[in-house]
Amino acid sequence: MSSKNDFSGKVALVTGGGSGIGRAVCQVLARDGARVSVCDINLKSAEETVESMKNPGDHLALCMDVAKKEQVHDGLRVTQEKMKATPTLLVNCAGIGRPAPFLEMTEENFMQVINVNLKGTFLVSQAVCKAMLERGEAKGGAVVNIASITGKTGLANNGQYAASKGGVMAFSKTCAKELAKTGIRVNCLMPGPIRTPMLAFPQQVIDEFLKRNPLGRMGEPEEVAEMAAFLLSEKSSYLLGSCVEVTGGHDM
Repeated sequence: MSSKNDFSGKVALVTGGGSGIGRAVCQVLARDGARVSVCDINLKSAEETVESMKNPGDHLALCMDVAKKEQVHDGLRVTQEKMKATPTLLVNCAGIGRPAPFLEMTEENFMQVINVNLKGTFLVSQAVCKAMLERGEAKGGAVVNIASITGKTGLANNGQYAASKGGVMAFSKTCAKELAKTGIRVNCLMPGPIRTPMLAFPQQVIDEFLKRNPLGRMGEPEEVAEMAAFLLSEKSSYLLGSCVEVTGGHDM
């Protein structure tokens, strides 16, 4: 078995590809031969990701708000037109956090996070999986949803974020059961504290994280991206509905 993932001839769609884990996933998939549709609500960030990837001319940068169905379907249509193929690899990385204590959290704050993190994962997954099936390209298709260890443990002052990620985990397991017979595999990653722009905690909080982490450090986006690529590859062909922790042993 080759040590390298071979995604040559495949098209991937990655949401939240403009920074952090999403950008790293795009870079790893491009390194391993995929053509990638880099989707992000910030088009400039998506374009910067494309420029950082191997063979940038093979890839596409798109503006996409995953919480809006029309933008999701438009982004998929443009991807199919430009790439002249349907994405058979999907990584849902788009996510936001809006820290607030439970008793002070507004309904608007709660729904903003749910709409991007959970509803967005649903909208993009449904659109891409339907397209695979309609084009007869479901066999070998793979979806990886980026959840969080907080979906399992909870996170103080981030109740809506933890709830959204717990929802992504349950949603992933359900989709895996429903889609298995079509040839599409669905799995999920649960990162711990990863060094990304979203990890905007005070240094004192980060120091406490590090004390409780057996490895004594935060993870890097590339470490999550490598696991995502593995779950998309044929090397993980017997993994289905798995929620894999990428935490350095950290239990939050």
